[in-house]
Amino acid sequence: MIERANLTLRTHCKRLARLTLSFSKKKENFEAAIALHLAYYNLVKSHGTLRMTPAMAAGVEKSLWTVNDLVDAAK
Repeated sequence: MIERANLTLRTHCKRLARLTLSFSKKKENFEAAIALHLAYYNLVKSHGTLRMTPAMAAGVEKSLWTVNDLVDAAK
C-alpha cells in the first residue's frame, strides 16, 4: 500500500520523478507543491474504486471539493 502511494505521488508530482526536470530551488516551493498535490488527491479527485474522495471515505469530509474550494481554503 505504501509503495503504491509513493508511485502515485512520483507519477503525479514530477518534482519527485527526476532531479533534472521540474525541480524546486527552494524547500518551501517543494513543500507547497507536495501539499497541493496531496490536498487535491484527497479532497478534490474522485477515485473510481471508492466512487468518492479518500477524505469522504474516511469520514473527514461530507462533500466533494472543487478546485476553487481548495484555493479558498489555502488563503
